[in-house]
Amino acid sequence: MHDSSSQAPVVSAYDNSTTPPYLQGLNEQQRDAVETLDGAVLVLAGAGTGKTRVLTTRLAHLLQTARAYPSQILAVTFTNKAAQEMRHRVSAALDGAPVDPSSPSQGSGYDVTSGWWLGTFHSLAARMLRRHADLVGLSSNFSILDPDDQVRLLKQIMEVNGIDVKKWAPKAMINFIDRWKDRGLTPDQVGENEAGDMADGKLPMLYKIYQQRMRAINACDFGDLLLHMITILKDPANKNVLEDYHRRFRYILVDEYQDTNVAQYLWLRLLAQGSQNICCVGDDDQSIYGWRGAEVGNILKFEQDFPGAKIIRLEQNYRSTNNILKAAGAIIANNEGRLGKELWSEAGDGEKITVCGLWDGGAEARWVGEEIEQLQHKQWRLNDIAVLVRTGFQTREFEERFIKLGLPYKVIGGPRFYERMEIRDALAYFRITMQPNDDLALERIINTPKRAIGPATVQTLYAYGRAKGISLTQAIMDLTQTDELRPKVKGTLMKLMDDMNRWRSLVDNTPHPELAALILEESGYMQMWKENKTPEAPGRVENLKELVSGMGTFESMAEFLEHIALVLENQDTSSGEFISIMTLHGAKGLEFDAVFLPGWEEGLFPSQRTMDENGVKGLEEERRLAYVGITRAKKRAHISYVGSRRMYGSWINSVPSRFVDELPDDLVDASADNGLYQSGRSSHWDSSGFKPAPKKQAHDRNPPSSKGYGATRVKSDDGTIFARGDRIFHDKFGYGEIFNIDGHKLDINFEHGGHKRVMDSFVEKG
Repeated sequence: MHDSSSQAPVVSAYDNSTTPPYLQGLNEQQRDAVETLDGAVLVLAGAGTGKTRVLTTRLAHLLQTARAYPSQILAVTFTNKAAQEMRHRVSAALDGAPVDPSSPSQGSGYDVTSGWWLGTFHSLAARMLRRHADLVGLSSNFSILDPDDQVRLLKQIMEVNGIDVKKWAPKAMINFIDRWKDRGLTPDQVGENEAGDMADGKLPMLYKIYQQRMRAINACDFGDLLLHMITILKDPANKNVLEDYHRRFRYILVDEYQDTNVAQYLWLRLLAQGSQNICCVGDDDQSIYGWRGAEVGNILKFEQDFPGAKIIRLEQNYRSTNNILKAAGAIIANNEGRLGKELWSEAGDGEKITVCGLWDGGAEARWVGEEIEQLQHKQWRLNDIAVLVRTGFQTREFEERFIKLGLPYKVIGGPRFYERMEIRDALAYFRITMQPNDDLALERIINTPKRAIGPATVQTLYAYGRAKGISLTQAIMDLTQTDELRPKVKGTLMKLMDDMNRWRSLVDNTPHPELAALILEESGYMQMWKENKTPEAPGRVENLKELVSGMGTFESMAEFLEHIALVLENQDTSSGEFISIMTLHGAKGLEFDAVFLPGWEEGLFPSQRTMDENGVKGLEEERRLAYVGITRAKKRAHISYVGSRRMYGSWINSVPSRFVDELPDDLVDASADNGLYQSGRSSHWDSSGFKPAPKKQAHDRNPPSSKGYGATRVKSDDGTIFARGDRIFHDKFGYGEIFNIDGHKLDINFEHGGHKRVMDSFVEKG
């Protein structure tokens, strides 16, 4: 750790009787950002520095001073919620403003923002494209496809072109195409080798066909809205269109500029070439969405794009204490790709950053729980406390601990650990292994991963089971010994039953975490997510590995499943106070009195996968994520790391994150640090995950006894007596004659279907 001794100056605020009401209370830098109306302006708004107030006040100032009518302002946000909030604030800030002559609404009750081009990138681009759709081969009434529609359309195209949709998931291919559109790339701009072996090397070709098909059905997806407008505005043949927008928009304002992707950047730059009056507000130190296309380079090169641009830094923070701000600043200062600023606050120094080293993940969860209980005793509200994790699988141990302590909590931005889809699927596999008659568990996973067992088959099994009063498993065992089901389906079900029987045979003599890993591997469920190319797939794999790892603290799989049932019955926290648990990405824009930041270990945070895939660029984004995490805290920030973490079924030694080392000594309260760790210890993280037990050979299944004659008659459940030689009728196979009876299974010689074995409940006397 290094020393920190810098002290930022205190800046006085404007506030006098000659200042318009909406300008009162602004500090010097905020007012400068509001009143600098001409030319290009970049407002570097640090965390908690009043960014939203500056944006709305600047817009109000433009209208109040008659520099522009609402229809001459283009204001771009990232969410509809932000756009509505901005509209409301501007309207509230102005008692009256010059009436826009282009607006049909005049006189009393006039909305000063009427006619304003305010909205998200996509909504504004769609508004433009409706006017010029014919220039890209569309009609103005084009449809906008949702993600499901996109996937269905691409799937059709892939099937027509002989691409295996099981090997190359259409959803993953759409994600790839969406990333091209985020980069402003049309099909003609995508090279043949751009996507490697994706879709057998044919993804660029599929992209071209996909776009052609979209035009044929007069449709766009969200990426097209910007992409088509960029194409229109860049085309010299449409010079008049671009010039019209240059005349129209006298002022352009952009929120969260650090989160723009390449397509959004290109669109804005084209529109701003007219007046050059563009004001972008953002924070390069909070650019954390590179994984979804955001380019921090857009904000870093603002001065190159707009020579002579003015840079205004908002550095007075209205959220946190100075110790918190200095700690965050010391970490982010290690990034080279930043414009630089130094936050300060009038809230005083406050408490130092607590850094705690613990033995393992369980101890970490206990420590966090104890600290929160102490805060409760000091009358801190649970709503003002958050646990911010780097990745979703970390939530499990905290959820377990809070349940044990009776601390209400919510996982924000996603389901609780045991409520996640992949976890519920895995638990269903474990449940059906332990309890063969668990119909709900079996129904959930019978076709997951895909086994070509459709709803009709499941309904047949259920109908038979209900008629006989038996479970779904027993129904499968019965019907796989008959010809009631198609041979392929029957074979698939027989294999699934064999697998489950084998897993059950291992329950008593195999460690249950090892058995759980084996089940997930042999069922194909783990492999399904490993091969999935969607952005959320790696997180689902991590969650499954964490699930298996967490089982090690229980005596058996049965005890573990009982524990989960109790966890899922935990009290509802939809009302009342609760601790917030969320990822660091999900916490951006929020604030809490106390923030806990667990898992600050090399490989976990910063993420080894992010660094491996993106190098220095990835590391710097991870460091920005650390900055975001610390600056969510208003009064207290607690950072923790462990010396050994159980991950994926194995104990993994770890060392503190480099971000811990970057904290200045004089800002850290390390009294909780137990001094377990020595510098230079290996931070190698096992990337192979848990290793399942060797695959066992499937047990031979005894074939149905179809040779020789059995009983001469049988009485079915409805009282009907069937005998050899009886003529019967079957809905699927037609008429036939019974030639053998084996319990309730009938061997029948059908007139048009040949010899079949069916259950007596599926036939009637003919």
